[in-house]
Amino acid sequence: METPDTLRDAIIWFAEFENCRQFMIELRWADGVVKCPRCESEHVFYIPKERVWKCYGKHDRPKFSLKTGTIFEDSPITLEKWLPAVWLIVGCKNGISSYELSRDLKVTQKSAWFMLHRIRLAMQSGTFNKLSGEIEVDETFIGGKARNMHKGKRAEKIQGRGAEGKEIVFGMNERGGDVRVMHVEKRTKAELQSAIREHVEAGAAIFSDELLSYDGLSADYQHAVINHAVEYVNGNVHTNGMENFWSLLKRGLHGTYISVEPFHLFRDIDEQAFRFNNRRASDAERFTT
Repeated sequence: METPDTLRDAIIWFAEFENCRQFMIELRWADGVVKCPRCESEHVFYIPKERVWKCYGKHDRPKFSLKTGTIFEDSPITLEKWLPAVWLIVGCKNGISSYELSRDLKVTQKSAWFMLHRIRLAMQSGTFNKLSGEIEVDETFIGGKARNMHKGKRAEKIQGRGAEGKEIVFGMNERGGDVRVMHVEKRTKAELQSAIREHVEAGAAIFSDELLSYDGLSADYQHAVINHAVEYVNGNVHTNGMENFWSLLKRGLHGTYISVEPFHLFRDIDEQAFRFNNRRASDAERFTT
């Protein structure tokens, strides 16, 4: 079964439960044979009135639905709303707020907030493959702008330099490939280089700015530095790919989400990284992924 190509088509198509059912069956069971997610038994019977299957294997909780074992599980919200929500969040370049989603789907704002965080969980990049080739590494600060704060709040949050009181996000961009981004506590040598060695293949070419935390990478990598006080590009040495990602991330955070709590920041980072890593795919391909 083909998936819709546009948001309009997706909303119309997934408004019918039977279309949702067929789509989920093909996505979960490629051969079209529904199996129990708990025991993998094919001896199951569909109960249309309840929209569930009953497994005849000998185990607790014999009934299961299309949601069982997915991010949709334990949610009373129907697939007719879940699937358009997934389409919206993977297709909106700057993200979508819970208030906007609640208006679009006619659910409460709390339900929309819950849905967005569940979908972001599915957008996390889980892979054992390391980045290779030419890698740009950089870090940025996430937080409110001092000029937009009330005087009392500015004195409380901004102490010393503009970076003080802000959250640090570290990123690695494989040129022509994927980006890996994470929320870190400090910009120390130990923390940044530990992340690089975990995610980047030894021998790769690494391009960074002049931050001292990157000193010592030359032992395992081909490390080249660009001094941003002098220039931003020197031949092949630059971090413009990561700068491009930072602009996309901050456009979504400042323009759509406005305020993000530090303990939820990693979710918004995963969301933007997923869209960036699947930027060459169509909306329908990103949705299916």
